[in-house]
Amino acid sequence: AANYGFQAQPMGFPGGFAVPPVQNQPPMDGTIWMPIPPSIPNCPPGLEYLTQIDKVLIHQQFELLEIVTGFETSNKYELKNALGQRVYFAEEDTDCLTRNCCGPGRPFTLRIIDNLGHEVITLHRPLRCSSCCFPCCLQELEVQAPPGTTVGYVVQNWHACLPKFTIQDEKKMDILKITGPCITCRCCEDINFEVMSVDETCAVGRISKQWTGFVQEMFTDTDNFGISFPMDLDVKMKAVMIGACFLIDFMFFEHSGNKQQRAGVWQ
Repeated sequence: AANYGFQAQPMGFPGGFAVPPVQNQPPMDGTIWMPIPPSIPNCPPGLEYLTQIDKVLIHQQFELLEIVTGFETSNKYELKNALGQRVYFAEEDTDCLTRNCCGPGRPFTLRIIDNLGHEVITLHRPLRCSSCCFPCCLQELEVQAPPGTTVGYVVQNWHACLPKFTIQDEKKMDILKITGPCITCRCCEDINFEVMSVDETCAVGRISKQWTGFVQEMFTDTDNFGISFPMDLDVKMKAVMIGACFLIDFMFFEHSGNKQQRAGVWQ
């Protein structure tokens, strides 16, 4: 846990009133943590943070070795609330051979850790086909919270031209739908994936790939995302939406280190 700069955080008081972060002794790296909320009955441990927010900002960290050499390293992310306070830290758990041979289509385990260093969400992506020509073997992501307890799935739906996904609960019952734009490569603007009700008549939230500037978009695969959802949405489904964001990142915005892709010729 020390590698990520975790330290003990102030606990919330009973009744939901939280102690603000200690200001006179900031962390060495300047990170401000979201105060730890009190325990909530029937809430998976570590997901109490999600009961207090309706937006998550995900910032992928720069990897200098990857930028200089094109050698694919494991992805690392900070997850923050709307105030810029860190809620979670996420790191990809894959071996070097898988990352550099399978590229963005690689299977992975991604571990999401709270500010005390506890793994609270685990994402598993098996190796699946990434082509719409094979609708029987499309992408799927399993979300566990805590690790070992499945709370939901993100399942890709076949469509000739649109990115479409279904968010399911632990029993694989459809809960929400996600639809993205036909073209997922745009200059100088955000790319939005709309989260809808199952019948696709009501907007529920949004997953946005945020434009980070010409230089960063061209020369790195470091991405920023924003996720919005209703405050009263089940925390398990909020966790699954976070998983959907990571799956979308790998499928559409994660590019291996070859020069053509870094130059903007995205396949």
